[in-house]
Amino acid sequence: MRVLVVEDHVALADRIAEGLRDAGMAVDAVYDGQAALDQAGVVDYDVIVLDRDLPVVHGDRVCRTLVRAQTPSRILMLTAASDVDDRVDGLELGADDYLGKPFAFHELIARLRALDRRGPGASPIVSRGDLVVDRARHRVSRRGHPLTLTRKEFGVLERLAGADGAVVSAEELLEHVWDANIDPFSNIVAVTVARLRRKLGEPPLIETIVGVGYRM
Repeated sequence: MRVLVVEDHVALADRIAEGLRDAGMAVDAVYDGQAALDQAGVVDYDVIVLDRDLPVVHGDRVCRTLVRAQTPSRILMLTAASDVDDRVDGLELGADDYLGKPFAFHELIARLRALDRRGPGASPIVSRGDLVVDRARHRVSRRGHPLTLTRKEFGVLERLAGADGAVVSAEELLEHVWDANIDPFSNIVAVTVARLRRKLGEPPLIETIVGVGYRM
């Protein structure tokens, strides 16, 4: 899952981002509303964690702008204003969920994963032949035997399995599984897919389409 954290308190934004990375997500962080709009304009995030009281461009305006532009990203508003009226206002702006500060970090993670599962073709459990990918619990098994994958290997496999046989480009995998710190000219996608081939065993469940992408 690729997540954008938008929070003007830099230390808090960085702590949230680091915690989400520890949970296996690819995370970018920005600190004002204009930066959020700029970033969302170039990356199709799965979920945006949006603080409401932002400098430069207010979080309400950011939310309205993204919704009107039909941005595919789910939006979770995260703010200290958490009474009923504030929650209603946030949802009426077009946010998909609302979480008040302070919050339990495991609840934030659970809400983000729930939002991600609302996307098209995003069933919590995806089966492809004898391979089962449990997106909610981050578990993978083949022929009933659990497989141990790294976070990035799981992210790539989750994306490919959820594509239901469609070709997924290396660029799309790079965009959704890694964050903005990755070198776009890196061969990390090919390396990760090669590791997955070895771990999944024979016959290979990932077919390489040279120069195009990958598919299950």
